[in-house]
Amino acid sequence: MRTGHDAPRLICLIGAECTGKTTLAQALARQFGGLMVPEALRGFVERHGRTPRQDEQRALIDAQVALEEQAMAQAAQHGKGLVFCDTVPLLIAVYSAHYFADTSLVARGHALQRRYAFTLFLQPDLPWLADGRQRDGVAVQQQVHALLQLQLADTAVAVIRGQGAARQALASQLLRMWLASVGDRRRREMRE
Repeated sequence: MRTGHDAPRLICLIGAECTGKTTLAQALARQFGGLMVPEALRGFVERHGRTPRQDEQRALIDAQVALEEQAMAQAAQHGKGLVFCDTVPLLIAVYSAHYFADTSLVARGHALQRRYAFTLFLQPDLPWLADGRQRDGVAVQQQVHALLQLQLADTAVAVIRGQGAARQALASQLLRMWLASVGDRRRREMRE
Protein backbone atom coordinates (compact mmCIF):
# COMPACT_ATOMS: atom_id res chain seq x y z
CA MET A 1 0.00 0.00 0.00
CA ARG A 2 3.02 2.33 0.23
CA THR A 3 4.68 4.11 -2.63
CA GLY A 4 7.91 6.03 -2.68
CA HIS A 5 8.61 8.02 0.45
CA ASP A 6 5.05 8.18 1.74
CA ALA A 7 4.83 8.20 5.51
CA PRO A 8 2.56 5.62 7.14
CA ARG A 9 -0.95 6.83 7.87
CA LEU A 10 -2.89 6.43 11.11
CA ILE A 11 -6.37 4.95 10.73
CA CYS A 12 -8.73 5.59 13.65
CA LEU A 13 -11.26 3.02 14.82
CA ILE A 14 -13.56 4.64 17.35
CA GLY A 15 -16.76 3.44 18.95
CA ALA A 16 -18.31 2.69 22.31
CA GLU A 17 -17.57 -0.53 24.15
CA CYS A 18 -18.34 -3.78 22.37
CA THR A 19 -18.54 -2.31 18.86
CA GLY A 20 -15.89 -4.62 17.39
CA LYS A 21 -12.92 -2.23 17.29
CA THR A 22 -10.29 -4.84 18.13
CA THR A 23 -11.66 -7.49 15.79
CA LEU A 24 -11.97 -5.06 12.91
CA ALA A 25 -8.56 -3.45 13.50
CA GLN A 26 -6.91 -6.89 13.46
CA ALA A 27 -8.75 -7.93 10.30
CA LEU A 28 -7.98 -4.69 8.44
CA ALA A 29 -4.31 -4.78 9.45
CA ARG A 30 -4.07 -8.30 7.99
CA GLN A 31 -6.02 -7.43 4.87
CA PHE A 32 -4.13 -4.22 4.06
CA GLY A 33 -0.70 -5.39 5.22
CA GLY A 34 -0.57 -2.80 7.98
CA LEU A 35 0.05 -2.74 11.71
CA MET A 36 -2.41 -2.59 14.58
CA VAL A 37 -2.06 -0.44 17.69
CA PRO A 38 -3.60 -2.13 20.74
CA GLU A 39 -5.85 -0.37 23.22
CA ALA A 40 -3.88 1.13 26.11
CA LEU A 41 -6.92 0.78 28.39
CA ARG A 42 -7.06 -2.98 27.91
CA GLY A 43 -3.37 -3.25 28.82
CA PHE A 44 -3.93 -1.10 31.90
CA VAL A 45 -6.83 -3.28 33.09
CA GLU A 46 -4.83 -6.46 32.54
CA ARG A 47 -1.80 -5.09 34.44
CA HIS A 48 -3.71 -3.55 37.37
CA GLY A 49 -6.83 -5.73 37.55
CA ARG A 50 -9.07 -2.65 37.59
CA THR A 51 -10.20 0.25 35.44
CA PRO A 52 -8.29 3.55 35.72
CA ARG A 53 -9.25 6.29 38.15
CA GLN A 54 -9.95 9.86 37.11
CA ASP A 55 -6.40 10.95 37.97
CA GLU A 56 -5.02 8.25 35.62
CA GLN A 57 -6.92 9.28 32.48
CA ARG A 58 -4.30 11.77 31.22
CA ALA A 59 -1.55 9.15 31.54
CA LEU A 60 -3.78 6.70 29.69
CA ILE A 61 -4.00 9.14 26.77
CA ASP A 62 -0.20 9.52 26.87
CA ALA A 63 0.16 5.73 26.81
CA GLN A 64 -2.16 5.45 23.79
CA VAL A 65 -0.20 8.14 21.91
CA ALA A 66 3.09 6.39 22.76
CA LEU A 67 1.76 3.09 21.38
CA GLU A 68 0.72 4.87 18.18
CA GLU A 69 4.11 6.56 17.81
CA GLN A 70 5.92 3.24 18.30
CA ALA A 71 3.72 1.62 15.66
CA MET A 72 4.31 4.51 13.23
CA ALA A 73 8.08 4.16 13.63
CA GLN A 74 7.83 0.41 13.13
CA ALA A 75 5.59 0.87 10.08
CA ALA A 76 8.05 3.32 8.53
CA GLN A 77 10.94 0.97 9.20
CA HIS A 78 9.16 -2.03 7.64
CA GLY A 79 7.45 -0.26 4.74
CA LYS A 80 3.91 -0.57 6.08
CA GLY A 81 1.53 2.09 4.79
CA LEU A 82 -1.34 1.88 7.28
CA VAL A 83 -1.47 1.77 11.08
CA PHE A 84 -4.87 0.79 12.50
CA CYS A 85 -5.59 2.21 15.96
CA ASP A 86 -7.84 0.10 18.19
CA THR A 87 -9.35 3.15 19.85
CA VAL A 88 -7.87 6.60 20.26
CA PRO A 89 -7.34 9.40 22.82
CA LEU A 90 -10.67 11.07 22.01
CA LEU A 91 -12.50 7.96 23.21
CA ILE A 92 -10.52 8.01 26.46
CA ALA A 93 -11.53 11.67 26.90
CA VAL A 94 -15.18 10.80 26.23
CA TYR A 95 -15.07 7.98 28.78
CA SER A 96 -13.52 10.39 31.29
CA ALA A 97 -16.38 12.81 30.65
CA HIS A 98 -18.94 10.01 31.01
CA TYR A 99 -17.61 8.32 34.14
CA PHE A 100 -16.10 11.27 36.02
CA ALA A 101 -17.91 14.31 34.55
CA ASP A 102 -14.39 15.47 33.63
CA THR A 103 -14.28 17.23 30.28
CA SER A 104 -10.74 18.56 30.76
CA LEU A 105 -9.28 16.01 28.31
CA VAL A 106 -11.74 16.60 25.45
CA ALA A 107 -9.80 19.47 23.82
CA ARG A 108 -6.63 17.36 23.82
CA GLY A 109 -8.58 14.43 22.40
CA HIS A 110 -9.78 16.62 19.54
CA ALA A 111 -6.29 17.99 18.89
CA LEU A 112 -4.91 14.45 18.70
CA GLN A 113 -7.80 13.35 16.49
CA ARG A 114 -6.36 15.50 13.70
CA ARG A 115 -3.46 13.03 13.41
CA TYR A 116 -5.67 10.36 11.87
CA ALA A 117 -5.86 10.23 8.11
CA PHE A 118 -9.15 8.31 8.11
CA THR A 119 -11.72 7.60 10.85
CA LEU A 120 -14.00 4.58 11.09
CA PHE A 121 -16.89 5.23 13.50
CA LEU A 122 -18.22 1.85 14.63
CA GLN A 123 -21.91 1.73 15.47
CA PRO A 124 -23.31 -0.21 18.46
CA ASP A 125 -25.21 -2.75 16.38
CA LEU A 126 -23.31 -5.87 17.45
CA PRO A 127 -24.60 -8.09 20.27
CA TRP A 128 -23.24 -6.80 23.57
CA LEU A 129 -20.89 -9.22 25.36
CA ALA A 130 -19.57 -8.92 28.90
CA ASP A 131 -15.83 -9.31 29.32
CA GLY A 132 -15.72 -9.37 33.11
CA ARG A 133 -13.29 -6.46 33.33
CA GLN A 134 -14.14 -3.19 31.67
CA ARG A 135 -17.49 -3.36 29.90
CA ASP A 136 -20.49 -1.93 31.73
CA GLY A 137 -23.51 -2.84 29.62
CA VAL A 138 -25.80 -1.71 26.85
CA ALA A 139 -26.99 1.42 28.69
CA VAL A 140 -23.42 2.72 29.06
CA GLN A 141 -22.64 1.70 25.48
CA GLN A 142 -25.57 3.80 24.22
CA GLN A 143 -24.67 6.78 26.42
CA VAL A 144 -21.05 6.75 25.26
CA HIS A 145 -22.16 6.34 21.65
CA ALA A 146 -24.33 9.46 21.99
CA LEU A 147 -21.38 11.39 23.45
CA LEU A 148 -19.16 10.21 20.59
CA GLN A 149 -21.74 11.33 18.03
CA LEU A 150 -21.63 14.82 19.55
CA GLN A 151 -17.83 14.91 19.66
CA LEU A 152 -17.47 13.64 16.08
CA ALA A 153 -20.19 15.89 14.62
CA ASP A 154 -17.61 18.11 12.86
CA THR A 155 -15.26 15.28 11.90
CA ALA A 156 -15.35 13.39 8.61
CA VAL A 157 -16.05 9.77 9.51
CA ALA A 158 -16.89 6.55 7.72
CA VAL A 159 -19.84 5.01 9.58
CA ILE A 160 -19.42 1.25 10.03
CA ARG A 161 -22.50 -0.91 10.57
CA GLY A 162 -23.43 -4.53 10.12
CA GLN A 163 -22.43 -7.89 11.50
CA GLY A 164 -19.52 -10.23 10.87
CA ALA A 165 -18.15 -10.35 7.34
CA ALA A 166 -20.53 -7.60 6.18
CA ARG A 167 -19.05 -5.19 8.75
CA GLN A 168 -15.51 -5.90 7.60
CA ALA A 169 -16.52 -5.72 3.93
CA LEU A 170 -18.04 -2.26 4.44
CA ALA A 171 -14.95 -1.00 6.28
CA SER A 172 -12.69 -2.45 3.56
CA GLN A 173 -14.74 -0.90 0.77
CA LEU A 174 -14.75 2.55 2.38
CA LEU A 175 -11.04 2.34 3.13
CA ARG A 176 -10.27 1.34 -0.48
CA MET A 177 -12.37 4.24 -1.76
CA TRP A 178 -10.50 6.64 0.52
CA LEU A 179 -7.12 5.24 -0.56
CA ALA A 180 -8.11 5.64 -4.22
CA SER A 181 -9.14 9.27 -3.62
CA VAL A 182 -5.81 9.97 -1.87
CA GLY A 183 -3.97 8.41 -4.83
CA ASP A 184 -6.00 10.47 -7.33
CA ARG A 185 -5.28 13.66 -5.40
CA ARG A 186 -1.54 12.90 -5.35
CA ARG A 187 -1.47 12.24 -9.08
CA ARG A 188 -3.22 15.55 -9.75
CA GLU A 189 -0.76 17.40 -7.51
CA MET A 190 2.19 15.80 -9.32
CA ARG A 191 0.83 16.93 -12.71
CA GLU A 192 0.32 20.53 -11.56
